[in-house]
Amino acid sequence: MNSTRTRRKIAPAATENGDSADKLDQMLLSSAVCNGEDLGPFIRKTFASGKPETLLHHLRHFARSKESEIEEVCKAHYQDFIMAVDDLRSLLSDVDSLKSSLSDSNSKLQSVGVPLLSSLDSFVEARNISQNVNLALESVSTCIRLMEFCFRSNYHLSNDNFYMALKCVDSIESEFLNQTPSMTLKKMLEKKIPEIRSHIERKVSKEFGDWLVEIRVVSRNLGQLAIGQASSARQREEDLRIKQRQAEEQSRLSLRDCVYALEEEDEDGFGGGGLGDDGAGGALGFDLTPLYRGYHIHQTLGLEDRFKQYYFENRKLQLTSDFQVSSMTPFLESHQTFFAQIAGFFIVEDRVLRTGGGLISKMEVENLWETAVSKMCSVLEDQFSRMQTANHLLLIKDYVSLLGVTLRRYGYPVDALLDVLSKHRDKYHELLLSDCRKQIAEALAADKFDQMLMKKEYEYSMNVLSFQIQTSDIVPAFPYVAPFSSTVPDCCRIVRSFIEDSVSFMSYGGQLDFYDVVKKYLDRLLGEVLDGALLKLINSSIHGVSQAMQVAANMTVLERACDFFFRHAAQLSGIPLRMAERGRRQFPLSNARDAAEEMLSGLLKTKVDGFMILIENVNWMADEPTQSGNEYVNEVIIYLETLVSTAQQILPAQVLKRVLQDVLSHISEKIVGALHGDSVKRFNVNAIMGIDVDIRLLESFADNQSEEDGNQLKTALSEARQLINLLLSNHPENFLNPVIRERSYNALDHRKVVTISEKLKDSSDRLFGTFGSRGAKQNPKKKSLDALIKRLKDVGS
Repeated sequence: MNSTRTRRKIAPAATENGDSADKLDQMLLSSAVCNGEDLGPFIRKTFASGKPETLLHHLRHFARSKESEIEEVCKAHYQDFIMAVDDLRSLLSDVDSLKSSLSDSNSKLQSVGVPLLSSLDSFVEARNISQNVNLALESVSTCIRLMEFCFRSNYHLSNDNFYMALKCVDSIESEFLNQTPSMTLKKMLEKKIPEIRSHIERKVSKEFGDWLVEIRVVSRNLGQLAIGQASSARQREEDLRIKQRQAEEQSRLSLRDCVYALEEEDEDGFGGGGLGDDGAGGALGFDLTPLYRGYHIHQTLGLEDRFKQYYFENRKLQLTSDFQVSSMTPFLESHQTFFAQIAGFFIVEDRVLRTGGGLISKMEVENLWETAVSKMCSVLEDQFSRMQTANHLLLIKDYVSLLGVTLRRYGYPVDALLDVLSKHRDKYHELLLSDCRKQIAEALAADKFDQMLMKKEYEYSMNVLSFQIQTSDIVPAFPYVAPFSSTVPDCCRIVRSFIEDSVSFMSYGGQLDFYDVVKKYLDRLLGEVLDGALLKLINSSIHGVSQAMQVAANMTVLERACDFFFRHAAQLSGIPLRMAERGRRQFPLSNARDAAEEMLSGLLKTKVDGFMILIENVNWMADEPTQSGNEYVNEVIIYLETLVSTAQQILPAQVLKRVLQDVLSHISEKIVGALHGDSVKRFNVNAIMGIDVDIRLLESFADNQSEEDGNQLKTALSEARQLINLLLSNHPENFLNPVIRERSYNALDHRKVVTISEKLKDSSDRLFGTFGSRGAKQNPKKKSLDALIKRLKDVGS
């Protein structure tokens, strides 16, 4: 108790010795200790200030302050503590008895448990051995299964069955890699599994690379085969159309006894699913197995996207390479390979798109096709701009149209290609017209203007029937002399070839109704080229009547040929003949025809003029009229009769009539001109009666042609006939009557009538003729004629 009082006196001493800062530190330290806080900051602060004694002082002070509290607590619980000690002491005897009881129980337990423990040890040892054996068996079984998978994997690898090998490797990795009891075996698997996958990827990539090389050759052959099949199908359609046209022609000619049938052939290889529908792709070895195998393996390896990208990039590079046009080889020779390669490429891509399981998307194929179309259009534009031969342009156009037909079957739009072909339609026809112009010029230059001789029926069929220029359906006897020269069939062949080439260019170009276009260029060929060439020939190379007559005969035959040309163009264009007939216009060679007839007439007039010179030998003051005609008219009639006998063999009646009418009109003008001219000073009635006989002979010649043609031919002599009738008339004053003049003298010019009438003298006007007739009355006819002359002069003045 004394010590307690002494300790209580320590606390005030601390308060008295510290200043205010020490009190604060002491309070903070006491608070931290009471709250169980970390005293580290206080310790660091104390050592930092170099006064550890202060901290020790504060701690001792805090301990002394707590000792007094402990004493307070002990005093408060002292009695309870004494009672607890007494209770413990009372329990000591019970604990001793319990201890002895536990010792006895332990002895009994030891005596009973020792044998059990030895049995338990034996059991534990046996169980451990069993577990080890079972573990060993499981390990061996696992290793056996692992070896089986490894063997299977190696077997599939050796047989290039990569997918099954990968499945085995995946099973090994997922089922055995973490369960393998052998670390050596586990390390080996961890090393070999990536190597096997890498080996399979390299192997498949190599096979795919080989396939990429091989597919280029296959694509070219595939494109050629597909375009060839399209060509065969087109040919079958053409054959069917030919049969249909023949049937229509037979129907048009009412050949009802002819029986015909249109047979449909099987479309070999161009129906159904197209080329290479089987897995191997048909006879060309169109095999996609390496591609699909590589794609499947990469899918298994988890590299699907990478393989897709690799495939697309390589195919795009191949397509870019296919676009290269060799400058060393003419495009005409390489265009089939160029387009066949592209066609084969997109046939393969169509198959990959439909059966590849997402290897390439539709959008990617469309992008490739847009690129290809753009490049093909560019190449065509460039090549067409360089071409100067129509046949070359046609060959390329036909192949491009077949390319369009082929790829349209696979769903590719080809309108841009067809637009390029349509764009060069005018250039093609200009080149074609130029070629035909040269061929026509050569054909005309080679013609000798002799009638064509045909010795065999096939010659007649080839030169006449094939152009429908025959005048009768009856086949003539052979040898047959045609009314035309070699120019006609030669020009017909040129024009027919032009029509067929024009239709061939316009066909399959996306335009269904193209007859108007073909007709437009056919009109140009006939109206500009052929007509112009014939005009040039007529104006420069025709120098004889026989040549002019042959050319005129040729023009008549060509007129019938032109009908065939337009019908042929309509048939090839696929429109009904009635529509072609409805759109017919005038003869396109009318200028050449008129020039030929004019040339023939001119040459005949020149020839006639040579005979008409003999009119100067006429005795204009004859004592009596001639009864057999004057010399000039006899010569003219002999020539005309000879001419007609020759011309009737080659010239149509209408042409001959027009020519004779022109010649007779010229003869009439010559007779009137002779009477009107200065070379004849005067003439009498006997001379006029002789001219009347001449005109009657000419009219008789006209009547001998035919009754209808004779009347028309005699109108050509109307001026001379009316003049002679007037001069021989007993009432020439009737010329002044308008009604009679219009009916009987409408071809006469009153000025010529005055001049010619003044030259007419009767017998009383002869020299010395008045001595015997002095005082006689004036001839009333002469008086009437003088009155007519006077009246006409008054009208003229």
